[in-house]
Amino acid sequence: MNRSYKALLISGVTLTLTSLSGCTNLTETLYSQINAEQYYNNRQEVLAAVLRPYTHANAWIAPTSQQSYWRLNELTADQLAWPQKGRHGYDDAQWIRLHGHSWVYTENNIWNPWSLLFTGVGFCNSTLGDFSRLNFAQIGVSDTDKAAFTAELRVFRALHYMKLMDLYGNVPIVTTVGTPLSPPTAPRAEVFAFVEKELKESVDQLPNLSKSLIGRITKAAGYAMLAELYLNAQVWTGTPRWDDCIAACDKIIGGQTGGLNGAPALDADLISTFNNTNDNSREALFQLTYDFQATPTRCGWNSDFYHFAQRLIYNGDANGNNGVVVIPSAYDAYNDKDLRKSTWFLIGPQFQAANPTQPVLGTEEYRDKQLVFVKEIRRASENKTSSTMIDGEENSGARFNKYRPGQQSEAKYWSNDWLIYRLTDIYFYKAEALMRKNGNVATPEALELVNAIRKRAFATADYIPYTATTLTPAELLAERGREFVFEGKRRTDMIRFGAFTTNTWWDHQPSDPTKTIFPIPQRQLAANPNLKQNPGYPEK
Repeated sequence: MNRSYKALLISGVTLTLTSLSGCTNLTETLYSQINAEQYYNNRQEVLAAVLRPYTHANAWIAPTSQQSYWRLNELTADQLAWPQKGRHGYDDAQWIRLHGHSWVYTENNIWNPWSLLFTGVGFCNSTLGDFSRLNFAQIGVSDTDKAAFTAELRVFRALHYMKLMDLYGNVPIVTTVGTPLSPPTAPRAEVFAFVEKELKESVDQLPNLSKSLIGRITKAAGYAMLAELYLNAQVWTGTPRWDDCIAACDKIIGGQTGGLNGAPALDADLISTFNNTNDNSREALFQLTYDFQATPTRCGWNSDFYHFAQRLIYNGDANGNNGVVVIPSAYDAYNDKDLRKSTWFLIGPQFQAANPTQPVLGTEEYRDKQLVFVKEIRRASENKTSSTMIDGEENSGARFNKYRPGQQSEAKYWSNDWLIYRLTDIYFYKAEALMRKNGNVATPEALELVNAIRKRAFATADYIPYTATTLTPAELLAERGREFVFEGKRRTDMIRFGAFTTNTWWDHQPSDPTKTIFPIPQRQLAANPNLKQNPGYPEK
């Protein structure tokens, strides 16, 4: 992808499309609106509209300080938490409620993901509506491009609906902006059928993944979505679709959907998939793209993850809220010889990257003392031993180090792309589907797929492959957790394995089965009388 094209993709479209803004005085000159017939004058302007939902996805699918899909899918599960650390992090107990599955339907953590996801649907619907009225030939856009652009928007819209269905279960299906004004709730199975139809009708009209289409919805992304959809079909509809999941995975594994840097392949190490040159990864199938040197935009994970003095650890320019940490039981789930444990987490004494002999100093309980991240979440500075969501201090918990921004002096500083799907997902999807079909016993192919991923996490002398005896369903869930930590997938995985409301971990006890889906937000119920609340939550 050339630099100017990637900059367009990640900086966004600054113009507001007609159907997303409005004015009731039709006699005045409208500077906040652009008539579709006047806006779309050439292929580049059509492309700008197609790209608009991508810039919005940064807000909901990655950890960029928004109350987002990512937060609901991680902070409710058994790996990450945002504990109170002294005077910081209580935040009206919202993170405590997420960890304890005691959320309420009036809070922003429930409302904001709904709003963000449906805004993304609105961007797709708006442009698709404009396309239905546009004479593409008149502005020099070929029928092939028209079909590909339309398919791209339909598939992206389907991704939004799949995530809405995952979080909220029964949601309204809307394909036209403003129609109907108060759409009724659709059953989850109906939403599933809509997503499947949109994907199946569109995926083969998409181009194959290539370097020139980095960050775009291509066949690789479309088939990855189908694989995820079918993997979760039993939860979302009551009917398993393991063979369909395997078929979608085989499209990608077999090289029929293209690749970012040649045919898709696992990266050889644990760093290059996530570092600031990860646009060279062979593993990536779909990602949010960033070029911090070309635009002012980067994936702002620092706000959720970084300590108040973390810029010194990386010789960077950004600190954070000292919020999200790895809970002790999740850190302990890694074997000490597992290279993911030493590579993807920050733990122990911290030093300045620009001056490695100088320690990074604490700012709170350990002010003017070396900052030492520890796996425990407890008030060690006060000699206390209790460990709960309110017992943290500034150094509590192993920290995020999976995506590394590099130092400010580097040419690609903080230009890491955020991966949504990678080939590792597909290997795990297929392995799980094969096991489910085989009475939850690992087949030789399932073992081959999982072991190919696990092998790179160990030195040769330390690597012990899984066998049909050791790769149980519980171990597969645990291994998924070790591989995909921080990636926004954990709650969905736990639900599929029946562990989300039944398991106990760190400061969490089993919860009610209704907690596998979130409530329809109170503000949405008040605005739309045709919505029906999910079981276990108040109607009004």
